[in-house]
Amino acid sequence: MANDQKLNLTMLCDFYELTMGNGYFEKGYGDRICYFDVFFRQCPDGGGFAIAAGLEQIVDYIQNLHFTPEDIEYLRGRKLFSEDFLAYLADFHFTGDIWAVPEGTPIFPKEPILTVRAPAIEAQLIETFLLLSVNHQSLIATKANRVVRAAQGRTVLEFGSRRAQGADAAILGARAAYIGGCNGTACTISDQLYGVYAGGTMAHAWVQMFDSEYEAFKAYCQLYPHNATLLVDTYNTLRSGVPNAIRAFNEVLKPLGIEDCGIRLDSGDMTYLTCQARKMLDEAGWTKCKISVSNSLDEYIIQDILRQGAKIDMFGVGERLITARSEPVFGGVYKLAAVEKPDGSIVPKIKISENVGKITNPHFKKLYRFFGKDTGKAIADYLCVYDERVDDSGELEIFDPEATWKRKTVYNFEAKELQVPIFQGGKLVYRCPSLEEIRAYCLSQVDKLWDEVKRFDNPQTYYVDLSQKLWDIRDQLLKSNGKG
Repeated sequence: MANDQKLNLTMLCDFYELTMGNGYFEKGYGDRICYFDVFFRQCPDGGGFAIAAGLEQIVDYIQNLHFTPEDIEYLRGRKLFSEDFLAYLADFHFTGDIWAVPEGTPIFPKEPILTVRAPAIEAQLIETFLLLSVNHQSLIATKANRVVRAAQGRTVLEFGSRRAQGADAAILGARAAYIGGCNGTACTISDQLYGVYAGGTMAHAWVQMFDSEYEAFKAYCQLYPHNATLLVDTYNTLRSGVPNAIRAFNEVLKPLGIEDCGIRLDSGDMTYLTCQARKMLDEAGWTKCKISVSNSLDEYIIQDILRQGAKIDMFGVGERLITARSEPVFGGVYKLAAVEKPDGSIVPKIKISENVGKITNPHFKKLYRFFGKDTGKAIADYLCVYDERVDDSGELEIFDPEATWKRKTVYNFEAKELQVPIFQGGKLVYRCPSLEEIRAYCLSQVDKLWDEVKRFDNPQTYYVDLSQKLWDIRDQLLKSNGKG
């Protein structure tokens, strides 16, 4: 959306954030400094990891956070909020601190993707947007990365705009898919706004518009000789589509000395049809002609048809990517981890549940990733209290938060702190990298994961473990029912 047309998203919040904010204000808790973590509990599709995305939109949101006079009047009309609180909102802006894992980072359950330190009202009011941004784009980036890995180095384009759940889902979904490794999109506005390369050629309507398939192909080659990818399955792929494409290539492209061209299939048995089409193209001398396919693809279908020997150079992946159809909810949550006293001391907070998976890791924390010095591969992630320092010159014992008896010793490792400061005192201190930089970073970091963690089915569990100090604090809070 153009800058002069930006929608004020401050009111894109759950209503309870406003009622709680009013309550904090009236009861004197409004300025109390709180620490909240954004994290998720389970990887989509039973995968071994997810991909962090959505931070750039959060930065833009925080920088533009304000209530308009119209917002204040709407809230006044609800007759729930004090005039003093409404006056506070009229001058509202974010003054806190935010740390986050950079976009494109492989992330794992239970670790803080993003941490907010801010006065209680501010921290509460930004919950919804932070979650929706991280949840949506991380979900699509994760799905895209699975699809791209299934394609084994072949080009993958995101084709899902028309099946996305709304305009923002299409536009930002294309951005997230690019972060995850897709080479481009069919969504033109995502190219215009974010530089996600947009491409495309024709639909079946183009072929049907002409008196014959051959005339449609010939006309397209004449108009776009350097971008001639012909859709060959409108009528009959092998009997007419491929032969007519070859004829058009011979009559239009060959005299121009152009050898790069393509065909696309959108239906049928992709393995059989692409093998036969490849044979026909090669026999006709069009060995550089690329074959692309689409039609409700996902990582499992791509994996299967490639195992069967399909001859495919490019995949267009639509609805099952842009909607993450197999598991369309990322499940990120926003939980209080600590509060800060006036003297600066930090009091850890924990959420306890009979569902063990919902018990949180308390306190203001640091997140590290350990890499083997001999392999460069990620060994484990490590959560510790904010004032701890990791010494990676020797051995270190780490603790599984889900199993008190399970401990692990790591050695010969290099520790890297994953979260970086984004806002300090309400001021942006982070340079948002370009989309190309994010995508390259994502692919390089995924490459640092062991293949066992990257399996689609039954991946090896990657451990997010605790320091002794954090484990002890958590254990004490659990035993005292959260009272410390």
